[in-house]
Amino acid sequence: MSCVSEIRVINTPQELFQAAAAEFIGLAEHFVHGHGRFTVALSGGSTPKHLYTLLASDVVPLIAWDKILFFFGDERHVPPDHPDSNYRMAKEFLFSKVPIPPENIFRIHTEEDAGTAARIYEETLQRVFKLKTGEFPGLDLILLGLGPDGHTASLFPGTAAFDESSRPVVANWVEKFQSYRITLTYPVINNAANVMFLVSGGDKASAVRQILQDGVDLPAKRVQPRDGRLLWLLDRAAAGELSKID
Repeated sequence: MSCVSEIRVINTPQELFQAAAAEFIGLAEHFVHGHGRFTVALSGGSTPKHLYTLLASDVVPLIAWDKILFFFGDERHVPPDHPDSNYRMAKEFLFSKVPIPPENIFRIHTEEDAGTAARIYEETLQRVFKLKTGEFPGLDLILLGLGPDGHTASLFPGTAAFDESSRPVVANWVEKFQSYRITLTYPVINNAANVMFLVSGGDKASAVRQILQDGVDLPAKRVQPRDGRLLWLLDRAAAGELSKID
């Protein structure tokens, strides 16, 4: 099996969130039924926040929350209660609203220095996925966003993590923010069974076109699951510069 890629353009942001929720629910049912658990890496940002709100709402069918293990694709190097923390956002809009056992949530320990936080998370992945030396975890779903510069997770153009091939988690210095980000690397992302990009807004349209149409080597372009499914969910604004896509 090789990467199966799909691009889906959806009219409005709200319909985008609904489509993402339907994908999440379907995958959760599939993996819980087939494997007894569903492993997910969450992303930060405004678009996932709306997805988490929807997943935690009464309109969503029952989800086996106790069978889902939550990880994070990346994290800002701020304390877990900081307003910029991806963990804090997920806790506020999802974890605190649904019956997820605390032991099923694996946050990145950003109260430590960045290098230590990356190493601890690497050890967490090794323990939970029972990995041997040199192996990478196989997550069932990784949620990703897209920045206007083409970055995804905390894989930014021109940073060291862009070319990391041996470590699953790194502390990545991002010059324009003058700070570290802790991020999963391509070997982990491309080892996932499903990778789902959620992209909303016209400020992403140029990056979407460069990646999906022009083949520019931006960070998100390198997301190509080896034996998995890659799904791009775009609203009309984000897909605004694409041609020949209905």
